[in-house]
Amino acid sequence: MSSEDVAANLRHVLDAVAAAEAAAGRPAGSVRLVAVSKTQPAAVIRPALAAGHRRFGENRVQEAEGKWPDLRAEYPGIELHLIGPLQTNKVREAVALFDVIETVDRPKLARALAIEMTRSGRRPDCYVQVNTGEEPQKAGILPAEAEAFVTACRDEHGLPVTGLMCIPPADEDPEPHFRLLRDLARRTGLGVLSMGMSGDFPAAIACGATHVRIGTAIFGARPRP
Repeated sequence: MSSEDVAANLRHVLDAVAAAEAAAGRPAGSVRLVAVSKTQPAAVIRPALAAGHRRFGENRVQEAEGKWPDLRAEYPGIELHLIGPLQTNKVREAVALFDVIETVDRPKLARALAIEMTRSGRRPDCYVQVNTGEEPQKAGILPAEAEAFVTACRDEHGLPVTGLMCIPPADEDPEPHFRLLRDLARRTGLGVLSMGMSGDFPAAIACGATHVRIGTAIFGARPRP
């Protein structure tokens, strides 16, 4: 994909996000776009950076380590989100590299993050990932356990939990899942909702998303990692 295509796609997505905000009666600029750059090489990401976008999402710590330090040196003000599963043996690297960790989903990981944040003094924002569809193959805390887990992350571990994240089942209407996450956020006093991707972000925005994660609509089909 050419640089011009990426820049044009980014403009189109930002316009579509703005249209979804307006349709939902929400203020302009209330939804933030996380451009999902996982598996994309730096050459494909640079046109989005050159166009002024600064918020990106990556799935794998090792892959992100290979491209983002150099991109950060070129383009100040980048906000990097980890949106893929985090193994405890990668916590040190994740805390050092990412500004937001969206996939806090189990007590062992919460403990490891707390220890590393204390050691390093770096405190990236954390979102709790909720497995709204209760899919056995998918990461995320179960909805029935989410409120207690958020409380434990905050009170026992001292994590900077600011929001919730979900990935609805691919074969279901996403809106009930978005509403479930919204209601959990209200009950736990969290203001950030990371939900909605290329195929369903207007519905997520209508249900209160503050962050949408969009990749293929900007960068095209992902190359195999």
